[in-house]
Amino acid sequence: MKILVANDDGINSEGLRILAEWAKRFGEVTVCAPSVQQSAKSHAINIHEPIRVEKVPFADGIEAYTVYSTPADCVRFGTLGLNAHYDLVLSGINKGFNMGEDILYSGTAANIFEAGLRGCRGIAFSTDPTSFDEARVKLDEVWSYIVKHDLFAHCNLFNINIPLNSRGIKWTKQGGPYFTDEFVKVGDGLYSQEGYSVYRINNDYTVDTDSVMNGYISVTPLSVLRDNLEVWKKIRL
Repeated sequence: MKILVANDDGINSEGLRILAEWAKRFGEVTVCAPSVQQSAKSHAINIHEPIRVEKVPFADGIEAYTVYSTPADCVRFGTLGLNAHYDLVLSGINKGFNMGEDILYSGTAANIFEAGLRGCRGIAFSTDPTSFDEARVKLDEVWSYIVKHDLFAHCNLFNINIPLNSRGIKWTKQGGPYFTDEFVKVGDGLYSQEGYSVYRINNDYTVDTDSVMNGYISVTPLSVLRDNLEVWKKIRL
């Protein structure tokens, strides 16, 4: 199996190294990651100026590149730039959850959306911002869940969130608001966006936010499609 590993936390992220080392057991691994922190860049790409890319030392048996651009551009370089096709694209492990409406802002999720556009399967991994320990030991369990239920036969892209002290896995859909921001004035014409939680628990284990906040690993199928299929089915013109 040929595997591309990317993230949005940067080439030096602990979560990236954990994921890449774990992926080695399944085949040949290539890493393409941003040179610096790129969280919340969503699916942005750079089309107006050249992108600097450097091959960097990483770990035994893993070819790695640092890309001076966005997360999605890392996957674009790994596929288009290296002229390679991968059986699987892994993104993460992100330091902090990517669930609910935050998926739209997530560079971690954008990596697998880009993978989908390139005809690849993809899995995005995120965990509690305080520790990678739980995610490290639960990767095998999550992979076994995907294989046991033959999930790739039904969908190519999955978003995984792993809380601390997890107590099982839930098959989920995307939840609602989790975090939002306020603009705080910090100087003359300068504003800082400061985030705070707007999550309201509903104990609905069919959605990622409630499952994760109640201690369950969420496995959510995603799609690159952005049309409103329900409206299209309802209104025939």
